Amino acid sequence: MILVTGGTGLVGSHLLYHLSQKNDKIRAIFRTKKKLEHVKKIFSFYTDNVLQYFSKIEWIQADITDIPSLEPVFNNITQVYHCAALVSFNPKDYRKMRQVNIEGTANLINFAIDTNVDKFCFVSSIASVGNAINGKPINEENEWLDSDENHGYAITKYGAEMEVWRGSQENLNIVIVNPGVILGGGFWNEGSGKMFTQINNGFKFYTEGITGFVGVSDVVKAMISLMDSHIKNERFILVSENKSFKDVLFSIADNLNKKRPSKKVGRLITSIFWKIDWLLTKLTGKEPLLTKNSAKSAHNESFYTSKKIMEQLGFEFEPVDNAIARISREFKKQVT
Repeated sequence: MILVTGGTGLVGSHLLYHLSQKNDKIRAIFRTKKKLEHVKKIFSFYTDNVLQYFSKIEWIQADITDIPSLEPVFNNITQVYHCAALVSFNPKDYRKMRQVNIEGTANLINFAIDTNVDKFCFVSSIASVGNAINGKPINEENEWLDSDENHGYAITKYGAEMEVWRGSQENLNIVIVNPGVILGGGFWNEGSGKMFTQINNGFKFYTEGITGFVGVSDVVKAMISLMDSHIKNERFILVSENKSFKDVLFSIADNLNKKRPSKKVGRLITSIFWKIDWLLTKLTGKEPLLTKNSAKSAHNESFYTSKKIMEQLGFEFEPVDNAIARISREFKKQVT
């Protein structure tokens, strides 16, 4: 039986649909029942027979940070897809991220070892990959370096990876994927989905920072292919293309038939804005719109290569513009 953590999140929900196309028994954990309805909405992007595939999943209420709740979850499990994570660039969430991303992953690894799981797939991030050397595209060999510049999310994803590698040293077969910015439908108020909502609402600003982007369908297809392969104890960057935020926002606007953002924001403006926003959050207690780290990320230029998975699996990525066009159709169907 296959276990999926984070099954109600972006990667997990799309992964569950693709897994449901096979005859494997599937188990997924959830924390709140209302999120299960959201998974059904994700399934509706793919099929009209939502219940036919959704009913293949055995749902168990559990929390990866709560060890007793995980004990029944691992009964008869042969493969684990670990998609659960807390994503935040807000410094106040750092301790919680350590608990969920590092300690939660350690709990899962321990159970996987104790129950003799055949293979374990961990969804990490390009945030936990080292920086470029001599201007070359970043690959799986770029080593993580401790630095004051590393933000909390990156630190905790790297810490989680260390727990997964520990599992490999205790005879657990593992694979790690490091996706870029994941583009996918259904979560319109968080992550990359927020870009579609903002553009739809007339968002006017853009930056020219560059990073790696990848469609969620490619992420889950790569995960399944790696788990079904002989490959073990390896990590793989998953990036379709390196693109600027400007180009991505313009493509979203074009596909939603909205006006393109017209005001370029430079480093100085974002630096001033995040400091003002920080002060406002202290006074009001509201979540920050922009943090020091997210402001910096908006201008960084980082280039990644997925040559490794393309060569080892013959994997082909969907162009980013194609993914945006499909997600835009899903947005129109669900939101507008």
